[in-house]
Formats: sequence, structure tokens, C-alpha cells
Amino acid sequence: MSDSYVLAIDNGTTSTRAIVFDRMGNKCGTGQLETTQIFPHSGWVEHDPKEIWANTKKVIELAVEDAGVKPEQIRAIGIANQRETTVIWDKETGHPLYNAIVWQDTRTQQLVDRLAANADGSFDFNKLKEKTGLPLASYFSATKIMWIFENVPLARKLAAQNKLAFGTIDSWLLWNLTGVHATDVTNASRTLLMNLHTLEWDAELLSFFDIPQEILPEIRSSSEIYGLAHEVLPGVPVSGILGDQQAATFGQAAFSSGEAKNTYGTGNFLIFNTGHDIVHSRNGLLTTVAYKLGEQPANYALEGSIAVTGSLVQWLRDNLGIISSASEIEELAASVEDNGGAYFVPAFSGLFAPHWRPDARGVIVGLTRYVNKAHIARAALEEVAFQTREVLDATNADTGLPLREVRVDGGMIANNLLMQFQADILGVPVVRPVIAETTALGAAYAAGLAVGYWQSTAELRALWQEQTRWEPRFSEEERSRLLRVWNKAVEKSLNWVDIDSPQN
Repeated sequence: MSDSYVLAIDNGTTSTRAIVFDRMGNKCGTGQLETTQIFPHSGWVEHDPKEIWANTKKVIELAVEDAGVKPEQIRAIGIANQRETTVIWDKETGHPLYNAIVWQDTRTQQLVDRLAANADGSFDFNKLKEKTGLPLASYFSATKIMWIFENVPLARKLAAQNKLAFGTIDSWLLWNLTGVHATDVTNASRTLLMNLHTLEWDAELLSFFDIPQEILPEIRSSSEIYGLAHEVLPGVPVSGILGDQQAATFGQAAFSSGEAKNTYGTGNFLIFNTGHDIVHSRNGLLTTVAYKLGEQPANYALEGSIAVTGSLVQWLRDNLGIISSASEIEELAASVEDNGGAYFVPAFSGLFAPHWRPDARGVIVGLTRYVNKAHIARAALEEVAFQTREVLDATNADTGLPLREVRVDGGMIANNLLMQFQADILGVPVVRPVIAETTALGAAYAAGLAVGYWQSTAELRALWQEQTRWEPRFSEEERSRLLRVWNKAVEKSLNWVDIDSPQN
């Protein structure tokens, strides 16, 4: 047994967990608690920040206990977090002014439309994409902050008194752990407020969104000592922060230009490392920061963000009752040979990459009397693969460097039926690593590097091992036919939002 360990906090959209890792990257102990999903209105998604913090404290305790180690054996703490999700709190009391507005939330679409109208013509939208690498969309944090300022009267008052703090979940957890108000470059790059070139908050963007800089956290690298924990694991440095998708990329050892991973979680996120080059997409992808280690230059990436994949399985369970647990979907889907002609486009909050169509809504098409719940389950799995193929095509077009294989992680990679269909529809191998908890592992790696627990990314790369590889089996003709029908299904989901409907 190792004499010291690194602990990672992994706050995702549906749960918070903590994992203790040893020097070989092995999982030694874990604790996990679900996050309550709050849906006040159609399109609104919220979390209780106080519950997230309470759960974080508990899962740390559970993970350390499960690992059978002493708190003083923990060398460092890393944080990986759901990105874009917005928390505003009172710096004096520590109380949130409002629930966390989750990245999936679409309530700010009217704000986006108002900003996009640019009535006085004062803002050059080319600057927005050039500076941030992002489109103007409700997905990102800036319009969520605006909504709170416009709908929570106390927010402006506290901001004027310099008593207000904004943060994505990493900042909220860091502040509660250490009292430090900071974030890292990967999370800052998801706000629409940070300049990719300077890695600083941009005054012109802050003015455009009418957000005071005083409420923003300090932007730091992804791997350095931010502060010492004082309530939980007191005295242990918090020394790594990465947005969850960048953390998974780091945990997959995709450190170099041309390397990529695809995460299958609540949504799907493919990240393609572009090294020190900022590459602006012409095909619907996002440009983002992959990571920054201390004083070293930042690494950048192209990202394809898909809003609904794993959460569709939850929807089938919770809303329709087709399955009673998420693990049942593979057996149900495998009970039929194909989707029976049914295609499911789960545009519950519009379509993200590469379409960026907030007017889209979820559709199931191709229904006949023949289709049963097993076909619906299979269609729900296949949409994950189809949307990933769209993103991979965009990545190949932007970079001119077609991927030879795709490394995968996230909860859905345990589904062998999905992984095989993913390889079939991509036409390249899909590879699952031995250590599947790559998001938490990436946060642990970043934290461990900062305190010398690991010495280099080369050492971390040597720890990565392949577990399972799925080779494509479809002919190009069959693959093309399926994609052609999928594209027709996507077309049916577009232009669905009626601006006069209260449910949109």
C-alpha cells in the first residue's frame, strides 16, 4: 500500500463523488451521492449549491474511509466540475442568492436573442468568437449571470457593495474548501468572458454583458496550489482544477496535439487537443482551453458538445418508465436486432454541436405499429453514436487530421452494445481504458503534479492502459444508409419552437 494518495472531487451534473488514487492511478476508495435535479419550469434546470457542498464534504469522508487511509496521507486535492453551471453567492455570509443555474438550462434564450439583435450596432460579434472561441448561446455562464442580475434584486445591491461572488462549481467548492475565490483557465474559458489569447477577463466582453469584474474569481492555471483546505482534510493543498471534460482529456493522457477523447455522460463531449495553437472552427465546434500547467503555456482544444446522451436514458427511466434502472437499457435494446426504423433526436434543450439550433426539440420519427419499447431503447442508444459521428466529422474537417481511434470514458462506456455500434458508425476503433474514472483521475493528476506527487506528463502517459477495443464491422454502404436516415430525423427536429408557446 502506498504511503500517500491524491483525492479528486468530481462534481458532475447528476452526482458528486470523491475518489482516492495511488501513484499508479489506481482507484483506492470512493464515495458518491446524487444531486437533486430541480426543474421549476420547462427548459429550466437548477441545483442547490448548499446541497452540492454538503454532499462534497460527505463523499470526501466516505472515500477516505473506503480507501482505509488516514486523512494525513492525502497529499493533494483536485477538483473536476460540471462547467458553465453558475453560482452567485454573498461573500460575507456564504449563502447563494439563487440556485445554481445548470449548463443545460435554456431560460436565457430570450436574453441571447436580445443581445444578438445588437439594436445599436455597438458590438462586433466577430470579436466574440475570436476572443472566446464560443458562439453566443444560453449554454455558457455570461447570460446566466445576467439573468440573476435581472431577476434577483439583491444581486446588484451586493455587487455594488463588493459583497457578491460568481463562480462555476469549481469556484464554489474551492471557496468553501479554502476561502479562496479563484477558478482555472478551462472553466473561465466557458463563460463567454475570458479572452483565449490573454487568459484574462476581457473588459469589452464584461461591458457587453453588463457584468462587473469585481464579482469574478481570479483566473489561475489548472495545476498549482490555490489554498489549503480548512474544514475538510485541513491543511491539505487544493492544487488542481479542471472542467470535467478537460479533466477527462487529461486523465486519458491526451496531452499532445492531435490526441482526443470522447466522454459519455449526461451529455457527450469530444475534445481534440490542438496544442499551443488556437484553432477556430468553421464547422460548429467550440474553441476552448484544454489545460495549463503552472507557468507553462496553455494547451488549447476543439470541442464538440452534445447536450443529451446519458440523460436520455434517465428520461426513459424517470419520465416514461420504459426501464426501472439505467443498467437495464442494454439488455432491452439487445433484445431486438435493430431500431425497427425508429430514430430518436433528443433535442430537449435544442441541438448543440455542430448544429447550434436552439429552435430544435426532441422527436421520435419512423414509428410504425411494429415498433416497441425495445426499439425505442435501441434508438436512444444509437442517437449517442450518431451525434458523436456528427461531431467527429466536424473535427476531421476543421483539423484535416482524421482520428485513427477514439478513446472513450464516462458512465455509458460500460454499455458494450453502444460501444460496438459507436465503432460501427464511426468507422474507426473505439478504445476503453483500464481506469475508466478519467474525469476524477485527470483532476488528481493535475493536483499531484503541482505538489510533486507525479513529476511529469510523460510519467502520467506511461500509466494509461487499454482495456477493450471495438473494431468497426459495418460496410461503408450500410454506414452511409444509417447516417442518411439520421440526417432526415435531425431535420424533423428543427424549427420546432413556437415563440408564442409558454412551454418554449
